[in-house]
Amino acid sequence: MLTAGHPCITISTFEEDDALALVRAVALESGTPLWQWSIITSIVDGLVTDPAPIPDTEHPAAALYHLSLQVKPFMAVMLDLAGHLKDERTLRILRDLVRACERTGAHLILVDHLDTLPPVVRAWSTPFELSLPEPAEIETILRNTLRQVCKTDRVQVELSRQDVASVIQILRGLNARQLRRLILDACADDSKFDASDLPRMLAAKRAMLEGEGLLDYIQTPVSLDEIGGLRRLKDWLTHRQHALTKDALRFGLQPPKGILMLGVQGAGKSLAAKAVATAWRWPLLRMDMGALYDRYIGESERRLRESLHQAERMAPLVLWIDEIEKAMASAANQSVDGGLSRRMFATMLTWMQEHTAPVFMIATANDIEALPPELLRKGRFDEIFFVDLPAKDAREQILAIHIRKRARDPGKFDLPALAVASEGYSGAEIEQAIISALHEAFAAGDELTTDRILLALKSSPPLSVTMAERVQILRQWAAGRCVPAD
Repeated sequence: MLTAGHPCITISTFEEDDALALVRAVALESGTPLWQWSIITSIVDGLVTDPAPIPDTEHPAAALYHLSLQVKPFMAVMLDLAGHLKDERTLRILRDLVRACERTGAHLILVDHLDTLPPVVRAWSTPFELSLPEPAEIETILRNTLRQVCKTDRVQVELSRQDVASVIQILRGLNARQLRRLILDACADDSKFDASDLPRMLAAKRAMLEGEGLLDYIQTPVSLDEIGGLRRLKDWLTHRQHALTKDALRFGLQPPKGILMLGVQGAGKSLAAKAVATAWRWPLLRMDMGALYDRYIGESERRLRESLHQAERMAPLVLWIDEIEKAMASAANQSVDGGLSRRMFATMLTWMQEHTAPVFMIATANDIEALPPELLRKGRFDEIFFVDLPAKDAREQILAIHIRKRARDPGKFDLPALAVASEGYSGAEIEQAIISALHEAFAAGDELTTDRILLALKSSPPLSVTMAERVQILRQWAAGRCVPAD
């Protein structure tokens, strides 16, 4: 951007140190003088340690005027200037300086934690976004941080090459400061850094993501054996897993982009999303569309773009949007919310069509009629699956899984009889029946038995009975339009 002659470059970031380090590196490489200004330091030499401030440049207008008097090309970094541009004098001299920089070949770089520049400044400036560390840079930061710790504290490092690869995968999507923080925290409690620190680092990263309120990290089963049924979906995932390799790209295959899953409530759509992440051993992030909506104009769209961009930076991963119809239901009617849902929907469609990062999107929906027809067009999703209520053999698997989770041996239960009794029940309803029977057994001082589970099933009718008409309509629509998940 500097070589192309952009006179004003803006960097909106919380990581001011990283931005300054990048600018200094470019200045040193090009041999260009670098000035740096803040309201505290005035104008100082940006390439000198403990530089003396230039007198009478504390006020931003005075600093900008001083820079406008320079006759030779230079680079100047202004920190937190956006808040001072409400002053007409400061805004006027900034506009004059930017035009002067274009004539003289100088460069003005605005580094700020706010993205609130006046429109006239935006028109003459070019935004620049700091990239997150790539895997090779993450490994360098890891090694340098561990060496730094070992200088002051004896830390025992025991990592195989595979462990290092796992650490790099966990740390992807974080900036350099966050990377160092996680590594230092892992070393602090036991003066060791080994494979046992990986779960804690993953949990700490999850807390960072949830703190931003855009994406939630979801824990997934460690094996597909913990997920009953969904045989066709599992086969589809197994075949597509090989399409994620470089050999597949050379063969002419494009990586799969996503699937849409429709089905009865509680039938296992959410579990199917976890099945994808488990099968491919990718992290699973859930986007809460409701949390993206903001009362300020333009803020909701910005939060959606930011969350999608964050997902791309953390790739490869599985991005799960639960009950997408609730977020997009108003997209067909602009009068409901002034066109906000329509704009959000357009942003989502564009991203689905054009993103190249290995982000596999899973959207789940219960009400197909609420979805805009554009979302169902071929090319948006690789496949549309229908998750129906589990069949008899799938119900046996689900029963065995949940009984085993409660530290019981499934072989001591009459699973065929329970599978027959639970006809029409979803996986979630079967699990709740086992939990209910477990409560009854504990209250009676007895053990969990087949009869207690049968009684729990009979005492709570399933959703397929209480909402039979709606379930039937959904099944009729899915016939011939969707691929059965099981």
